[in-house]
Amino acid sequence: MADTEARWYVAHTYSGYENKVKTDLEQNVQNNHLEDQILEVSIPMVNVVEKKDGVERTVQKKMFPAYVLINMVMNDETWYVVRNTRGVTGFVGPGSKPVPLTEQEMKDMGIKSQETDTSEVGFSIGDSVLVKSGVWEDTTGIVRQINHSERTATIYIDMFGRETPVEISFDDIEKVEI
Repeated sequence: MADTEARWYVAHTYSGYENKVKTDLEQNVQNNHLEDQILEVSIPMVNVVEKKDGVERTVQKKMFPAYVLINMVMNDETWYVVRNTRGVTGFVGPGSKPVPLTEQEMKDMGIKSQETDTSEVGFSIGDSVLVKSGVWEDTTGIVRQINHSERTATIYIDMFGRETPVEISFDDIEKVEI
């Protein structure tokens, strides 16, 4: 069951528990010091236009209800932590053997492998970036999160002496060398 490379796996959850599982799993990762083995827990969302009382509005819905995606190195310890997180009913795969997503499946969902992430956008988590246009033009910040499917990055900027998260389009930021 041991693997040294992080891959994306799909865990099945009780319906409606996806956010709770994400929160609990991220806490378990911290408590067990597995940040270098369980890299990301994701609930893919999709924008949907709903019409209610004659008014159209865009809302976000879970792309795969009752599932969470986990970018992790599969070994006995990480398997145990995920499998024993409250709300997780198991991994997707035959029997008890988790099967990672293929490159094509990841591409179809808008998830890119770690190697292509940095080269495609030109920056990675922890990098300093400069906002080139928009409301935050000429502001610098530190990249804290990258969302490839939405083509946005969450950067932390200094606002009134506090670190404030701001979501910016890939097209509006560039890496700066310090």
